[in-house]
Amino acid sequence: MKPMFRLSSAVAVMMLAACSTPPTEAVVEGPGDAIAAVDFGVTEDGQKVSLYTLANDNGIEMKVTNYGGIITSLMMPDSDGNIEDIVLGYDNLAAYEAETPYFGAIIGRYGNRIAKGEFSIDSADYTLAQNDGDNHLHGGEVGFDKVVWDAQSSVTDGGDQQITFSRLSPDGEEGYPGNLQVSVTYTLTNENELIFDYRAETDMKTPVNLTQHTYFNLSGDAKSSILDHNLMINADAFTPVDATLIPTGELAPVAGTPFDFTTPNPIGQRIEQTNQQLEYGLGYDHNWVLNASSDGLTQAAVLSDPQSGRQVEVLTEEPGLQFYSGNFLDGTITGKGVVYEQRWGLCLETQHFPDSPNQSNFPSTILTPGDVYKTRTIYKFSAQ
Repeated sequence: MKPMFRLSSAVAVMMLAACSTPPTEAVVEGPGDAIAAVDFGVTEDGQKVSLYTLANDNGIEMKVTNYGGIITSLMMPDSDGNIEDIVLGYDNLAAYEAETPYFGAIIGRYGNRIAKGEFSIDSADYTLAQNDGDNHLHGGEVGFDKVVWDAQSSVTDGGDQQITFSRLSPDGEEGYPGNLQVSVTYTLTNENELIFDYRAETDMKTPVNLTQHTYFNLSGDAKSSILDHNLMINADAFTPVDATLIPTGELAPVAGTPFDFTTPNPIGQRIEQTNQQLEYGLGYDHNWVLNASSDGLTQAAVLSDPQSGRQVEVLTEEPGLQFYSGNFLDGTITGKGVVYEQRWGLCLETQHFPDSPNQSNFPSTILTPGDVYKTRTIYKFSAQ
């Protein structure tokens, strides 16, 4: 087994320089900003968008834009020190505006599905967009992935780089009640952690379920599908779905099913088995009920690629993890010069359970005035 990568600062800088295109136009973001940004274009409605670059001492470099909080690239060394991009995405803003696979974006107000786009709070009925068949998905037609966020960057006392995206989601946006003040802070540490800190407050009761929708392919530059990746999910149960991918309300044991990832297994090993749940999702597109730890952060999953040696460990304070195996990628989308075929990327979305506003036996997602929605997820990278 090869050791976890640890490059000197000088080597990391030289390798990143060789892999990166120098920015052509610097953008001054404000007196408090500490991280360089470049112009990433203008939205169709005339808003200027920036692209930020965060880097650590070990060769990891992340580019992220304040349009949707999208991680456009994540450069990471393999076990031999070769730095490649491990996330799917596009090269330009126009593509992110035009397409809707949610590449790399903040998802809200509600990540995942709400049945028929309807729910009730205190006898008041609310109707949301039905943008996934009869159901509501990932915040609606214009969710948090399709808006420009305020951005503020900084460097911690320990030298970690971070950027905070914030916005006011107004009462009635996409049908949701209440003015929701929300922020998401991304921190890239020199311990090879990418930390997401979510925070929100409201002036009316409203459902909130924020997540991050990065598609990973640890082979680097999407050289192959993710079916040979090994995955462990720390969950003894999952939430089965109906034909429209809405949970039935059951918490079903994974033992003896293709959904048992309690020990590492290749993703492709059982994905084609005859199984009604796999047929509904065209593969894996389900929520796992995490085995919660007592100290707050739970090890939710470990994803690794045996060829490159790259690994991502997911830790979270959330009760669930949506594992999506890229089933709806169909060869019609090209990004970064790669045609994204089916299962060419995967998502590990930490979350509360889908359709929780309509499922009384699921953990509540209702945020009440005076309370603070606050949750943390960590992706920890290594190469072995």
